[in-house]
Amino acid sequence: MHNIQQKILNLAKEQGLAGLTLRKIGELIGEAGSPQKIKHHLDRLIAKGLLLVGTDGKTLRPASSGLDDKSKIASLPIVGSANCGEALTCADQKVEEYLKISVKLLGNGLANKLGDLYVLRAIGNSMNRAQINGKSVDEGDYLVVDKTRVAPANGEYVVSIIGGMANVKKFLIDRANHQVILLSESSQNIAPIYIHEDDCADYLVCGRVVDVIKQPDELESFRRASYSDILKDLGPISKEEVDYYENL
Repeated sequence: MHNIQQKILNLAKEQGLAGLTLRKIGELIGEAGSPQKIKHHLDRLIAKGLLLVGTDGKTLRPASSGLDDKSKIASLPIVGSANCGEALTCADQKVEEYLKISVKLLGNGLANKLGDLYVLRAIGNSMNRAQINGKSVDEGDYLVVDKTRVAPANGEYVVSIIGGMANVKKFLIDRANHQVILLSESSQNIAPIYIHEDDCADYLVCGRVVDVIKQPDELESFRRASYSDILKDLGPISKEEVDYYENL
């Protein structure tokens, strides 16, 4: 998340945004003199579902996970990305946005466990032969993770942290050799990760992958085009901001 967006979100959670002008919000977060930039980042937070607009069309409040009883649409927090090959992508536990999904699309009775679920974006195709509820894991897919499932059974798919990096693998117990194997199920030739049983105390499991929300290939090109439009609409901005949006 852009640091300005994080500052605005923190302000909304700590004291609220009611009655604050764009200029005042900028002053409070250390970004005085650029109300247009504050407006842009407010719009981005609303688009991500991190800020919700009240019925009056003006009041903004931070979003939270859970179920809208009227629409039956669940909001699941997206907390970052996980690499499905080597452990390359840093595990960030800050909520980036919310995935809106009908509870009927969640498998395995997950509608009753919404408070225990979070979402990661899959990076890479190193689990493209996995079968999670009959679905593979491909670049751009959303992985639904049950954070309470931190003691995986043999053969389950887990999100784990190795050296501060998140990865998704199949969890295998090799008792004969006193080790745990984190296996990639891929069309590529990717070596497993081996962990000795004595080192398992330092090996952190952040939950079991319980479902995969597939993303059509067409959405990726659409997303890239949208980011280009954002850059055009912003006008003159700093190099740091250009780098940020180009790498979204």
